[in-house]
Amino acid sequence: MIELGLTDGSFIDELIEITAQSLAQLEIQEHFNIVKELGRGKYGKVLLVTHCFKGTPMALKVLPKASTQLRGFLREYCISLYLSSHPCIVGLFGIAFHSKDHYCFAQELVSGKDLFAVIKPRVGIPEPSVKRCVLQIASALEFIHSHGLVHRDVKPENILLLDKNCCHVKLADFGLAQKRGTMIHYIRGTLPYMAPELCTLVLLEGQEEATAPPLHVEPSLDTWAFGVLMFCILTGYFPWECCTASDDFYQEFVEWCVLEEKATNEKDAPSLWKRFTPEAMEMFSRILALDAERRCTVGEVRLYVEKDWLKEETGREQQDLSSQIS
Repeated sequence: MIELGLTDGSFIDELIEITAQSLAQLEIQEHFNIVKELGRGKYGKVLLVTHCFKGTPMALKVLPKASTQLRGFLREYCISLYLSSHPCIVGLFGIAFHSKDHYCFAQELVSGKDLFAVIKPRVGIPEPSVKRCVLQIASALEFIHSHGLVHRDVKPENILLLDKNCCHVKLADFGLAQKRGTMIHYIRGTLPYMAPELCTLVLLEGQEEATAPPLHVEPSLDTWAFGVLMFCILTGYFPWECCTASDDFYQEFVEWCVLEEKATNEKDAPSLWKRFTPEAMEMFSRILALDAERRCTVGEVRLYVEKDWLKEETGREQQDLSSQIS
């Protein structure tokens, strides 16, 4: 096991250099039996394989060299390996290599679905399951942040389920993970999980430089994504498409936050947030604070776990959902 002694992420650079020097060249079919493809994305694909000699089943992440920089592959692998001792983070086998056309590394096989696959549209998943899930993800993110790293891609698709009731979940996919303090100069395209300060760096069509100053990667980016994730799995829909002035649902939330800060009585919950209790809205106001410096840490969700998050009528609608999650 790797000793996690440093808290500023500096060990990652050293681990990358060591791994680069020892990265073997192997052909997948010579050492692994390919059973089936588990998933595919822009990055590449994940294969269910067994080791030819030991028979061990594992998930092999395969990234094409044509669209993957060696440094980026090594960063993802080394960060994943560095953090894989946590029980709520997908484990690694310590196997990384390159073939003629691909970079590859092996991780533990999680045979269940991802969280996105069990969210019922417009309904979500039962509140007890949500609370079990978010406590584990909060623990994983605290562990990541305590070692000077930021995940940067917290979303339901990257949370793997080991059982149908979210009793044990694991955070996966460190392809976007970076050391805290890394500079971001621009991004292309937006996602509902991106914090407002990150959305200021999006390049519009024809733009080559962002108009906003560069942004330092901070744990608060994960905190915001964590809050949006909580909303999604409690409701079955996104709170907005992107955190920009052009999104009416986001602007409605911004207006509510302003009233909340002024402690005014005229602060009815935004239209998409009506199902939440006042206690839940207080929690969201802290996790989704517009000012990144005032955003709470993910661990503060524990202060609200014993409180009801959904109003009683919404809770009744979800009572029969537990048996539907599979």
